[in-house]
Amino acid sequence: MTADGRGTGTLCLVTGATGYIGGRLVPELLAAGHRVRCLARSPDRLRDHPWAGDVETARGDVTDAPSVAAALRGVDVAYYLVHALGTSGDFEETDRRAARIFGEEARAAGVRRIVYLGGLTPAGVPERELSPHLRSRAEVGRILLDSGVPTTVLRAAVVIGSGSVSFEMLRYLTERLPVMVTPSWVHTRIQPVAVRDVLRALVGSAGMPQDVNRAFDLGGPDVLTYREMMMRYAAVAELPRRIILSVPMLTPGLSSHWVGLVTPVPASIARPLTESLRHEVVCHEHDLARYVPDPPGHPLGFDEAVRLALRKVRDAGVVTRWSSASVPGAPSDPLPTDPGWAGGSLYTDVREVSVDARPESLWKVIEGIGGENGWYSFPLAWAVRGWLDRMVGGVGLRRGRRDAARLRVGDSLDFWRVEEIEPGHLLRLRAEMRLPGLAWLEMYAETDGRGRTRFRQRALFHPHGLLGHAYWWSVSPFHSVVFGGMARNIARAAAAAEGTRGARERAPAS
Repeated sequence: MTADGRGTGTLCLVTGATGYIGGRLVPELLAAGHRVRCLARSPDRLRDHPWAGDVETARGDVTDAPSVAAALRGVDVAYYLVHALGTSGDFEETDRRAARIFGEEARAAGVRRIVYLGGLTPAGVPERELSPHLRSRAEVGRILLDSGVPTTVLRAAVVIGSGSVSFEMLRYLTERLPVMVTPSWVHTRIQPVAVRDVLRALVGSAGMPQDVNRAFDLGGPDVLTYREMMMRYAAVAELPRRIILSVPMLTPGLSSHWVGLVTPVPASIARPLTESLRHEVVCHEHDLARYVPDPPGHPLGFDEAVRLALRKVRDAGVVTRWSSASVPGAPSDPLPTDPGWAGGSLYTDVREVSVDARPESLWKVIEGIGGENGWYSFPLAWAVRGWLDRMVGGVGLRRGRRDAARLRVGDSLDFWRVEEIEPGHLLRLRAEMRLPGLAWLEMYAETDGRGRTRFRQRALFHPHGLLGHAYWWSVSPFHSVVFGGMARNIARAAAAAEGTRGARERAPAS
């Protein structure tokens, strides 16, 4: 654990700091005068955040009691922002065990308050009829309320903010489909809430009186059907009016595949969202305002929340995205060339190309790869690989980028994640596509012995079993086209950018 020693205010532990809400909560807590400690399985993923130097970090996992105990030492308020959003059969037990560990260790550490962000559950619906993920969130809330530590459970439905999974799903469905045949849940009433109001509630909950131990509904002022949300989104985004037709035969499973087909949200994540939309989720109280008063103009209405989110997207100001959190089941093994690697088979494909440009021009191309810029080789092959990944439940190629020009450790990048970045020199990506093994892609901007710029690219694959070996040898004939073409085209793009810049610098001033 490392500490910077700054500040004397309340010490808050934030779990899930690498995720969408956690990554936004940390700077809000700092701005409110609190000290912050972040619990993360991979603290290095926090290092490129602008607030990284202002917080403590603790390495650990909420399912590991000793690491939780160490992270909670001296903590006043603990934020529990962890959910097992995967679809594995035992995720409810994982959620249950993690919540019990966290509650027990928080009580033992003398934590003053736990704050948990859960899901809004429909009134009058037996818990057994809820979606597994919504049911699990409700159970986690009960476990923390019964932990012996005063707990605030905030229950929100659809969170509207730039980069949130709910907003991205709404945005892509509405923008890409002027005419939609939709599931029947588009007529379900929902009470969305702006991410700004969620963060305000989370920060304000730190100061609740000791005798408060309960759940609070959290929503905005508008109650809308999903169909109305799409129509109002279209109006705010100045799109033509959408035609929406619903059909009753689309099951949650089919709905999730439909969402996965149209949006960047993979079916494995879309399914719990669509399952949760089967029942009406509307707030039945606004008691939170007694402890966290609403400032003028808050909570924000749906239209204003959408307007602010779209402005962030268009201004490239998205701070965190739904894909900030690791994909459930994503590999966490060390890079095979690390000193601590256990050994085994390792396949590599190395390409080196001289570049007629300065290293900084080459680096700009490297850091801008993926998303709208693509992968600089055989677009059809990359697209097909992305579709195949989606078909088997993977994230596919359409997660895109958080920022069009800049990357940081932990960012998702299509079906990769940034594992390491040394500005101006190295970008290392770890594959999060479904593979019979582990894969990395490294790109270097270097200078050779004569001072010339050189692009070096290295693909690594650590196969799992016979299927992994078969996979490598089945795709290796295409490497000269995919990886070779990629290296050549990146070099050409850097040279072209250099030429454009030189032309601008030589142009006479008007």
